[in-house]
Amino acid sequence: MIHKHLSRFAGLALNSRTVMAALAVSAALLSGVVTDAQAGQLNVNVSARGNQRSTWQDAFDKFKKANPDVDLKVTYITEEQYKVQMGGWLATDPPDVVSWHDGERMAYYAKRGLLEDLSSDWAKNGWSQQYASVKEASTYNGKQYAAPLGYDAYGFFYRKDLFEKAGIKEEPKTWDEFLDACKKLKASGVAPIAVAARDSWTLAAWFDYLDLRINGNAFHQKLMAGEVPYTDPRVKKVYTTWKTLMDNHYYIDNALSYDLDSISPFLVNGKAAMMLMGTFFSASIPANVKDQIGFMRFPVVDPKVPTAEDGPVNVLLIPAKAKNKADARRLLAFMETPDINADLARGWGQLPSNSKATEPDDPISKVGFQTLANTTGGIAQFYDRDMTKEMADEGMKAMQQFYNDPSQIDALLANLEATRKRIYHK
Repeated sequence: MIHKHLSRFAGLALNSRTVMAALAVSAALLSGVVTDAQAGQLNVNVSARGNQRSTWQDAFDKFKKANPDVDLKVTYITEEQYKVQMGGWLATDPPDVVSWHDGERMAYYAKRGLLEDLSSDWAKNGWSQQYASVKEASTYNGKQYAAPLGYDAYGFFYRKDLFEKAGIKEEPKTWDEFLDACKKLKASGVAPIAVAARDSWTLAAWFDYLDLRINGNAFHQKLMAGEVPYTDPRVKKVYTTWKTLMDNHYYIDNALSYDLDSISPFLVNGKAAMMLMGTFFSASIPANVKDQIGFMRFPVVDPKVPTAEDGPVNVLLIPAKAKNKADARRLLAFMETPDINADLARGWGQLPSNSKATEPDDPISKVGFQTLANTTGGIAQFYDRDMTKEMADEGMKAMQQFYNDPSQIDALLANLEATRKRIYHK
């Protein structure tokens, strides 16, 4: 009898534990609090122009095939809209993985505690060896927060046939040769340079290269870090050198009304001869004109200054508040494999950052690959990726103002200096 009662109580206790457990699970599901194992769905946001989306999707389809248990949901967002929304996502209710940029752009969010530390993934997956060249750009305060994808070499896309028609025998290697080429192109009835100035970062590429060629990478990085006054004569020299191109009307007319998506017809239709842009742009060049397009390094301005280049790295990040970090890490590990890294780079017209990836066979990518491989003066990330966001935004806005009215250099630099003091004083 006693045993019967005990067994009955044991059964009641077991049933109550079962009920309590069920209630706990229900409460967790109702409140939206689930573990990585329960989460199931993996939400990913990526920035993509139209011609980049299919390359992303191919990689995601391969991941889904290799990981059928993961419910992958990808949202594609245009680049400019993405930049505006990124901070809001990370601070509130982020997806599990986001695409972004290395350098200061990544560090900006890492220092605010909004990114997952991926140092253990770098150690476990062998990324420290395979991605040695971009590890520094993926690191903040001794920890890695980014999984690198492709990176771009920057230089001039140019029309070989228009060069020949204008009597330009070879690619200009020096600034004087470049100015002479611009003069000949203009005389032949062609706009020498296309620039999508409505997208302010395309102007920032010009500032980067002129500063790197005139003052060198060490000075450039100090300027990016807010350690140099904008009223410094070395900064003014960048703008006065740049002004020569505007004074001689070497850029296309009304450049401030064109963004990157609307600028390619100038090269494709032969209305402009050159454009300073990253190798990714080659993916948007139609096949029927590709054999007429060359790619060359930005010319030397001062031969005493070691040659440096822009080589910005695109990355994937896991937000600190992501709900499904386990599957997010699986996705990153997959995307970082040499084959996928090479596939992504090839589809985007970029260079693979994985040292075990196959070297690109596209002629433009090959030139870019060799440009970065033979750079002795350092590799910068890009103006708005090397600098604090607030200062970069003000600097690029000033570049558009400068482009609109290049006579106002002194007033513009004085305003930038006041802005620098305000931002970096904080």
